[in-house]
Amino acid sequence: MKIVCIGGGPAGLYFGLLMKQLNAEHDVTVVERNRPYDTFGWGVVFSDATMETMRAWDRPTADRIQTAFNHWDDIELRFKGRVLRSGGHGFVGIGRKKLLNILQARCEEVGVTLEFDREVHSDTEYSDADLIVAADGISSKIRGKHQDVFAPDIVQRPNRYIWLGTEKLYDAFTFDFVRTEHGWIQAHIYKFDDNTSTFIVECPEHVWLAHGLDKAGPDESVAFCEELFADNLQGEKLMTNSRHRPESPWLNFQRVKCERWWLHNGNSHVVLMGDAVHTAHFAIGSGTKLALEDAIELVRQFGEHGDSPSALPAVLTHYQEARSIDVLRLQNAAWNAMEWFEVCGERYCDQLEPEQFMYSMLTRSQRISHENLRLRDKGWLEDYERWFDARAGVARAADEPSVPPMFTPYTTRSVTLKNRVVVSPMAQYSAVDGIPSEFHLVHLGARAVGGAGLVFAEMTCVSPTGRITPGCPGLYTDEQRRAWQRIADWVHDNSDAKIGMQLGHSGAKGSTRRMWDGIDQPLTPADDEPNWPLISASPQQYLPGVSQWSRAMTRADMDEVTAQFAAATRRAAEAGFDWLELHCAHGYLLSSFISPLTNRRTDAYGGSLPNRLRYPLEVFEAVRAVWPAELPMSVRISAHDWAEGGITPADAVEIAQWFKQAGADLIDCSSGQVTKQESPIFGRMWQTPFADRVRQEAGIATIAVGAISEADHVNSIVAAGRADLCAIARPHLANPAWTLTEAAKIGYTELTWPKQYRAAKRQFEANIQREQAAAAAKG
Repeated sequence: MKIVCIGGGPAGLYFGLLMKQLNAEHDVTVVERNRPYDTFGWGVVFSDATMETMRAWDRPTADRIQTAFNHWDDIELRFKGRVLRSGGHGFVGIGRKKLLNILQARCEEVGVTLEFDREVHSDTEYSDADLIVAADGISSKIRGKHQDVFAPDIVQRPNRYIWLGTEKLYDAFTFDFVRTEHGWIQAHIYKFDDNTSTFIVECPEHVWLAHGLDKAGPDESVAFCEELFADNLQGEKLMTNSRHRPESPWLNFQRVKCERWWLHNGNSHVVLMGDAVHTAHFAIGSGTKLALEDAIELVRQFGEHGDSPSALPAVLTHYQEARSIDVLRLQNAAWNAMEWFEVCGERYCDQLEPEQFMYSMLTRSQRISHENLRLRDKGWLEDYERWFDARAGVARAADEPSVPPMFTPYTTRSVTLKNRVVVSPMAQYSAVDGIPSEFHLVHLGARAVGGAGLVFAEMTCVSPTGRITPGCPGLYTDEQRRAWQRIADWVHDNSDAKIGMQLGHSGAKGSTRRMWDGIDQPLTPADDEPNWPLISASPQQYLPGVSQWSRAMTRADMDEVTAQFAAATRRAAEAGFDWLELHCAHGYLLSSFISPLTNRRTDAYGGSLPNRLRYPLEVFEAVRAVWPAELPMSVRISAHDWAEGGITPADAVEIAQWFKQAGADLIDCSSGQVTKQESPIFGRMWQTPFADRVRQEAGIATIAVGAISEADHVNSIVAAGRADLCAIARPHLANPAWTLTEAAKIGYTELTWPKQYRAAKRQFEANIQREQAAAAAKG
């Protein structure tokens, strides 16, 4: 085949090299706009794992890089007058020019033609090529010419950064955070050769503007950064990149993601590679990694499907399919890391102490977890756990092991939870006339003895017409109160868990069938109870064309429902519950007032967010007034409607502030289920960022929810200060003793088992250890 790589960066050069090695008969040319053996830039960084992959594909190149790279294990944080260091992270730094020179030399050795000093404007300039690899960077002209096919999604991020260098040498990947009169500015620093280190300075747009850096050229910008980081530089100078635009050396990062990666144009197939098709923020240093792995995967596909022109459609299709998942995963991690640096000045720098700030920084991408940190630097993590333990009131002797963060106690008002694990409220649809049944006793009792610190009953309704289904429990009669009291007493008598009551009203989402009979489907004549009338903030139909219509609440309705919430709260206190949560999420009655998607009122209870919060706050205040002052109250909110025009995470901060002012102790941060037009983005711990943002910006404790399924997740969330408690739902349905199980998995044996089950404890923990050892032995 005749192959032309447009762009002589890592992607184009490495692909050309590997493809020529796959079949020496291929005519491979790499076209580069710069002069021979000339490039610009400072250092690039990638992980030890990337080096191992390169070694498997082309050992000579990997060996030459290894002799030229600078390797370090440590990450160092300079913050608030402290210097903290963690090891075991395994990075490789090498000058961009040196890396490209190595790749250029290897290409020449295997017979790849290098064509320099040529700017390519269109793929049609090589119309005789079978394959054109467009590796022409973030501003790809090839991608731009065919953007209707490639469909690039390009997002410009708000932070400004300048890519500098210095002759001061660093022995760790160093992060330096400096507070200025206008806000925080941070530097990302790493050594990449024997003489030079990369020094990237980054700050939010408003800080950049406030310092007048929008009017500063390269010299003024360097002088500013030298003065700002003088304590770090110790007299060394900073150097600009000669290729920076003279009018402004400060850049905005652009995230590139393409819907399609290749096309057929005339005689040629064109495929994007590297930054032309995807970018990853420098916060996790993976741009070069992505480019090299693109080259490897495309060559792998040629090896599997054939390296002739006829194989190109299959090869390119499988290439995109194979790479898309890995790239998306890494881009998501890079996005998390990027966002962390974008908001750290306002969200973390002032709020967190250096120890927790470093933990948060190390886990910013959510790729590095608590136990992964233990593998990297056990001593550092144990020291951090001891620091966290002390602040949670856990006293440990010097020779005692630290307590994992999830197993530290949490106290609010007069209630102390033994750990940070919460059994989420989960609808069971098993009540009769609103009365919790024997099933509820077994269900909640089993989870109370399963190790969690707090067990929530499912959303319990304040009136018959406030139920979701005929199988939902209530707390509007004394008979219901007595049934709940029996459950609460059993939990208190047989476990050291606390039990919480979540009160709510279904609003427009009521009068439906039980989940297994058709979730959200309205009751029919064949069901055991007829439909009942629905109320909400405004008339609505939850399932368009299916659900029955609700009517807008009148003032009289509001007074009646408020009184129902207060009466149910009194019964909850009489039943002996330790904790009360007000359900203001998921499109139920109180949520319908908060979201602009469901509240279209024109009176004092509609319009602005403070107006839309007016009635939920009235209910909260009525409930708080009759709930014992010494007992805590939380509020569950939908922190994101996932639909245009709905509640956003920024709104969630304001909502939390209003409830905090009214007396809430915690905000339970869920999202969605307000409209069927929602488009949520699911993933591991996908709702934790809402709890994190509300906690830091509203200054109130939070509960994180959503795809939290391992001890590692809980430990990472709690240790980083992203939430105070973690509510676990489906894993607790599958395993009532989820907390006891996860404790055994991470080797924490101090969690108390019910005395009736203690005979099994040691054997259970030993079996898990054997299983883990066997799995590790298999590799």
